[in-house]
Amino acid sequence: MLRLLAVAAITLMLGACAAFNNLSNEVSTYGAWPAERQPASFVFERLPSQQAHPERRQQLEDAARGALEAAGFRAVADANDAQYLMQLGARVVSTDPWVYNDPLFWRAGLRYGHGRFGRGGLWGPGWGPGWGWGWGGPYDTPTFEREVALLIRDRKTGALLYEARANNSGPSAAIDYLLPAMFEAALKDFPNIGPNPRQVTTLISKGR
Repeated sequence: MLRLLAVAAITLMLGACAAFNNLSNEVSTYGAWPAERQPASFVFERLPSQQAHPERRQQLEDAARGALEAAGFRAVADANDAQYLMQLGARVVSTDPWVYNDPLFWRAGLRYGHGRFGRGGLWGPGWGPGWGWGWGGPYDTPTFEREVALLIRDRKTGALLYEARANNSGPSAAIDYLLPAMFEAALKDFPNIGPNPRQVTTLISKGR
């Protein structure tokens, strides 16, 4: 009996750990990928506004590389040898609720809150924490919406062939360790599109 209970406890613990490592993403994909096209060589394309923080851009590219390779693409060093251009973006937006918005129940205090993180890539220049002073209730529970996006273009013509986005939400603005799993979700069904949005669950690997 004790052995059965121990096995059951271990099973529950393993199940809880697996659930904790799972990341549920809302994925949307767009673009009619030509039937005759195959994944091939690519390079990452950095817009002029994205070159201010090369270390962050490199981190983003490294996070997306595994998902792209799993979809059949391969990175090359020389842009002239690439068939595709990849543009990446990532951001985190705070949806901090305003709890005490009625003067009759005024209980707010000065709070140093996280407003926006990662305004880079497809959303504008740079990548860094957007902090600022603001007024908020002491029982606010901020939620952060985290999103990645990937655009695939034909290098020679510049034609946009595919767009993939994945987003999720949570109590933390931390996104670095989630990036590989988010890009994996965004490209999970490549080259298919829709239905939009749809839920895709990926694993947050400890080795990432």
